[in-house]
Amino acid sequence: MTSGVSAAYAASYPSWDDVQRAKNNEAAKAAEVTRIEGLIQSLIQKVAETEAAAKTASDEFFAAQQEYFEAITEAESLQAQADEQAKIADESARRAGQVAAQLYRNGGDDTVLELFFSGSGANADELLSRLGTMEKFLEYNRSIYDKATSSRNAAQSLSDQAQVARDERDRLQQIAEQKMEAAQEAAEAAQLALDEQAANLDTMKAQLAALKDATTKTVADYQAGVAAREAEERARREREAAAAAANGGGHGGGGGTAGSGGWVRPHGGARSSSYGPRTPMCGPQGCSSSYHYGADLANGCGAAIYAANSGTVDYSGANGGYGNYVRIQHGGGVSTGYAHIRPGGDHCATRPVGQLRGSDRLCR
Repeated sequence: MTSGVSAAYAASYPSWDDVQRAKNNEAAKAAEVTRIEGLIQSLIQKVAETEAAAKTASDEFFAAQQEYFEAITEAESLQAQADEQAKIADESARRAGQVAAQLYRNGGDDTVLELFFSGSGANADELLSRLGTMEKFLEYNRSIYDKATSSRNAAQSLSDQAQVARDERDRLQQIAEQKMEAAQEAAEAAQLALDEQAANLDTMKAQLAALKDATTKTVADYQAGVAAREAEERARREREAAAAAANGGGHGGGGGTAGSGGWVRPHGGARSSSYGPRTPMCGPQGCSSSYHYGADLANGCGAAIYAANSGTVDYSGANGGYGNYVRIQHGGGVSTGYAHIRPGGDHCATRPVGQLRGSDRLCR
């Protein structure tokens, strides 16, 4: 996503031969200095613009994703309430049927005719007592019936609300997916701009210094300095990668252990926060949600993170309050997201990497 990003950068950069030729001519040198200064500024501006666009897209993705998660919770809550009311209605109907059966058994003999032909006051009192009991049964049965009817109506109303909530959930899911794609494109544009800057900025700064240097230091000396710094940077990254591989991806472990159904523990350490309601936590960036849509695992900084199951990475980048974030699609409508991943070189994928197996390292 590159809309709004300046295109004032050049398609090609000066070579050291260009610098050497310009250094031998004052007019050419001044022109080359102006050209390189413009290229440096364009690189810096391009990185700033693409990173700002990526930040905006990331925040929009995060907000849309949270709305989608809230809609899931709302739909599930309404459906659970509907199921509970339906269960109450079924139980009430069953009890009403039992009372009706009991009434039939108790009133099966011809007690009215018995009273009519009997002159016994005792029999009359007995019948009145039985009729009174029957009346109480009838009243009780009516209350059960009313409760069954009320619960059935409530279940239907809640089911209708749950359907509306599911429709809204599906709508918000589409929006979140669109925002995710836009965020991924913006993140890739920012990464390309950063890669371009990393590949050219140091060299152009050295070229600029060589053009402005009035001493006897040669262009070859500046060129050698750039090569030495690049070699040092490569060696540093190789040392970090080797150290990470030696200690299982960082300080702390426990991730990648097998579970059931092909699922593995994605990260070591204790669970520091579970899925569900929680007290909002506030800081300089504002307050967190009162509902936690995930589980936090506390481990040492830099500890490896593993794919919880086999699948395909469809997002890797910033995601608002989640920080650096990776999502894996496992199929069947199931996906897992990995948030709050620390930044740092190439320890973690910066874009979708295709198929993964369960227990493969996401970050290394």
